[in-house]
Amino acid sequence: MKITLKDGSVREYDHPMRAIDIAKDISEGLARMACLAQINGENKDLRTLIDRDAALSLYTAKDPEGLAALRHTASHVMAQAIKHLYPDAKLAIGPSIAEGFYYDIDFAQPISVDDLPKIEDEMKKIVKQDIPLERYELPREEAIAWAKSVEEPYKVELITDLPEDAAISFYKQGDFTDLCAGPHLMSTGKVGKAYKLLNLAGAYWRGSEKNKMLTRIYATAFAKKEELEEYIQKLEEAKKRDHRKLGRELGLFMTDELVGKGMPMFLPKGYTVWRILENYIRDKEIAQGYLHVLTPCIGTVNLYKTSGHWEHYQKNMFPAMEVEDEVYVLRPMNCPHHMRIYANQPHSYRNLPVRIGEIAHDFRYEASGTLKGIERGRHFCQNDAHLFVTPDQIKEEFSKVVDLIFDTYKDFGITDYRCVLSLRDPADTEKYHHDDEMWNTAENALREVLNELKLDYTEEIGEAAFYGPKLDVNVKPAVGAEYTLSTCQLDFCLPARFNLTYIDKDNVERTPVVLHRAILGSLDRFMAYLIEETMGNFPTWLAPVQVKVLPISDKYMDYAEKVNAALENAGIRVELDRRGEKIGYKIREAQSQKIPYMLVVGQKEEEDGTVAVRSRAGGDLGAQPLAEFLAKVQEEIRMKAH
Repeated sequence: MKITLKDGSVREYDHPMRAIDIAKDISEGLARMACLAQINGENKDLRTLIDRDAALSLYTAKDPEGLAALRHTASHVMAQAIKHLYPDAKLAIGPSIAEGFYYDIDFAQPISVDDLPKIEDEMKKIVKQDIPLERYELPREEAIAWAKSVEEPYKVELITDLPEDAAISFYKQGDFTDLCAGPHLMSTGKVGKAYKLLNLAGAYWRGSEKNKMLTRIYATAFAKKEELEEYIQKLEEAKKRDHRKLGRELGLFMTDELVGKGMPMFLPKGYTVWRILENYIRDKEIAQGYLHVLTPCIGTVNLYKTSGHWEHYQKNMFPAMEVEDEVYVLRPMNCPHHMRIYANQPHSYRNLPVRIGEIAHDFRYEASGTLKGIERGRHFCQNDAHLFVTPDQIKEEFSKVVDLIFDTYKDFGITDYRCVLSLRDPADTEKYHHDDEMWNTAENALREVLNELKLDYTEEIGEAAFYGPKLDVNVKPAVGAEYTLSTCQLDFCLPARFNLTYIDKDNVERTPVVLHRAILGSLDRFMAYLIEETMGNFPTWLAPVQVKVLPISDKYMDYAEKVNAALENAGIRVELDRRGEKIGYKIREAQSQKIPYMLVVGQKEEEDGTVAVRSRAGGDLGAQPLAEFLAKVQEEIRMKAH
């Protein structure tokens, strides 16, 4: 029997061998660290017996595959601990996930985060006992009978829904058994000591709001305590940067259950930042010949049937509403409206490209569990535009969009990003417009443009829009996973569906190509990104309040008013603290509000016509003539200094 290892070497055995024994044959150290065996491409337990020629890869917790097996086993240890402490609890599912694991549980009585240390203590006992995990299979009826006998209704439902020919496997560890496909570690002791229960959340059974709300316990596990400590530090940093927390503290936006989930409302300071972003990108677009429009937030179902969104995107749209024999929906995107605007008048190749832009309000039905402040909501505003071009203009217009993206990133100091060419999945074409020739043409055209622009990019299958491939620019935020900010999509589909035309130089009617593009993406998500990147310390040009004037006492209020008026007249966003609080308190509060500059004024400043300048970044900068300070701040704003 020949075993081919992942390094390409081959080992021969004259009898069947368990994967763990092959690991021991290679190295006792590897056997101690191994978490998972991949046999002929399938993830298996280390106890799996290999009785024929095979390709074998052994993974430790240093590898993603091995770490997932460790975390999956830790989820079983957690479930066993919970059954010890809460015998009436009903178990649902407990998978490993990208940064840890969770288990969904139906508790007879609610638990809180204060109960998590108790569960951890019970887990320690189970890990210390080093209980072997044993895998076995049962026929369907016996499996259902087992689940009923231990009063686990969610397991009964899971087993019932498995295919008729499924191998129904279980894992037993001491007094605990769980329905599971595996794979797992050899014993509970292999989980080690580097695990942590993190928090609780509500989760509907099977993700449906029609089902019961369960308690989801989130946790994580690593091979080493140092890795766990580093991860916990990352979580603490994420809490400090969380735009939802900072948004509340800085008075930027709010949410309200009565208004609705995923419907954030911008407060005066937040809307100031939002308006600056809106004006910024609109001015840049106007300079490039964009024509801005305003279109309704709803459209008829027929509009979206024409575009194809009703067929391919309906599950992400709010339910339709019937008004006077017409059926309307809240719009999830703006391209159908812009297609109709283009169709409103005839076009010649001489007036192409036509660049239609809009800061547009859109609505998408997002599951409540995916909502996240202004980063992901059910209402948001897109910095949207559609460029109607001839095929010969694709490269130039696409290049201009790319330049606009990176020019914008420069102004905001965004440097950590990557470019992705998002393509259709040829093995799963149901969610895409059905036209293989169109897809091949569009994907090849976009790839050719990216190569000619010498952009570094990766290709990702299955991430295209339903109507065409796209360039996504994904940012890596200070904390958390990367996400898309900017996009440019190449579309041969919608112009044809809407029968859009132009007359070419030979007086022949042609169909234009459309570039869908968003530079800031949604203003909401872009603002969330900025909040978390800066921890609310917006650069002066973006700060909702750029300067705060702080009189030492009421005696100097008249001079403070004059300073305030001078700044206002110069276009500076300024606030005057008129309260009778002590100056130290005023300074601390202004610092907590992350205001770039504080101007302290008292007797000496009034006599000299100066202001005592305190900087958010540099502390006490001393006294300066007001005109000198004003000139410096105006230059900082003009340069969009970071």
